[in-house]
Amino acid sequence: MMNFKIAILLMILVSFSCAVSKKNISAEKTTYKYLALGDSYTIGESVCSDCNYPKQLTDSLNNTSKEKTSVKIIAKTGWTTTDLLSAIAAENPSKDYDLVTLLIGVNNQYQNKPFAIYKEEFPKLLDMAVAFAKGKPENVIIISIPDYGFTPFGQKSGKAVTVTKELERYNIYAERIALEKGVRFENITPITQKGLENPALVASDGLHPSEVAYKRFVEKLFPFAKNILK
Repeated sequence: MMNFKIAILLMILVSFSCAVSKKNISAEKTTYKYLALGDSYTIGESVCSDCNYPKQLTDSLNNTSKEKTSVKIIAKTGWTTTDLLSAIAAENPSKDYDLVTLLIGVNNQYQNKPFAIYKEEFPKLLDMAVAFAKGKPENVIIISIPDYGFTPFGQKSGKAVTVTKELERYNIYAERIALEKGVRFENITPITQKGLENPALVASDGLHPSEVAYKRFVEKLFPFAKNILK
């Protein structure tokens, strides 16, 4: 009789142990998925791999929530809207992301592509971003294009004023399309326009945003992203 009781007790202990183990595995499981689409400003050219804004945003979310968020980045230095469309077609992302950000267009301007290309392709990219976000426009954030006219590289080019003017055109269009589609537009451009008065905002290459600048991007993005992932 005693042996039977001991056997029952051991079974209960084993069951409890398994339940606790499963609970711990569940607690560590990633709950939310974040997709970041873009170019060098998204991948973080000239900063460490964990210093770009998608990684910093993900870290901020994970540090303030019991739920864990994973991030997938589809971005590469030099990509235009055309390049990003091709990359998305090749990657074929799933349509179950809880948060999607899109920052694209500077290379269209830098490579002197006709603005008509951006006008045609940006809405397509935005529609894709919404589709990847489970079809929810409210789960997408469009990020404005940084202004490299306010960097040492931009100043040396002798076209800083033109750069600022042309990028403003891109951002105005992107904001209008975002508004039409019910998507949030986050204007981080003013942060980058302080790059000359505050060199800490510019990466070592004299062109791209620094880790400090990306941190400021995240400060603007975080409240909205946190509200989505709750």
